[in-house]
Amino acid sequence: MTIKVLIADDHQIVRQGLRTLLEREPDLKVVAQSEDGRTTVRLARELAPEVIIMDVAMPDLNGIEATRQIVTERPQVKVIALSMYADRRFVVNMLKAGASGYLLKDCAYEELVRAIRVVMAHKTYLSPGVTDIVVRDYVQGGPPDQGASVFSLLSPREREVLQLMSEGKSTNKIADSLHVSVKTIETHRQQVMHKLNIHNVAGLTKYAIREGLTSVEP
Repeated sequence: MTIKVLIADDHQIVRQGLRTLLEREPDLKVVAQSEDGRTTVRLARELAPEVIIMDVAMPDLNGIEATRQIVTERPQVKVIALSMYADRRFVVNMLKAGASGYLLKDCAYEELVRAIRVVMAHKTYLSPGVTDIVVRDYVQGGPPDQGASVFSLLSPREREVLQLMSEGKSTNKIADSLHVSVKTIETHRQQVMHKLNIHNVAGLTKYAIREGLTSVEP
């Protein structure tokens, strides 16, 4: 059986390198590449890949939100996070969003292929360093401030608006992108500022980058 793979990463050289390596395997076929989360969600819907290699920090819609939307629509899709971030916030929230695996970008190519085989067998694959983070959080209880993150403070739509704001998008462009009215976006913006107690775009941008919603500065 040929396993259809979708590669999502905002760096072209990473996408091309992964494609070249994965297509050495006779049963793996890269059906598409994408550079942002919203395109990844659309391609997952159109092409029905079995596995998605997902970067965590991507423009327009980050990998965590993209994973949440994809797995909600297509629970059978296996998402493997491939990220430079070993921070517990990214690991835990990717797994909560429905990812089946989490690898660090410094992993060997053989480990990525092994991860694909493991998740296709309906198991979870974690890089060794990531496993330590998960064990600490779920077995030992995690740090006391575990709940105070953007993923517990804001709704999914508020997180989308915050990411787009932090990437320099205007209110009109955000409304067009999310297919809602300008008034709706203005309401979400006020709610975000109120919940986070941050009342300027510069502060919101720093917060979004720190929380891993985006790595793109306007």
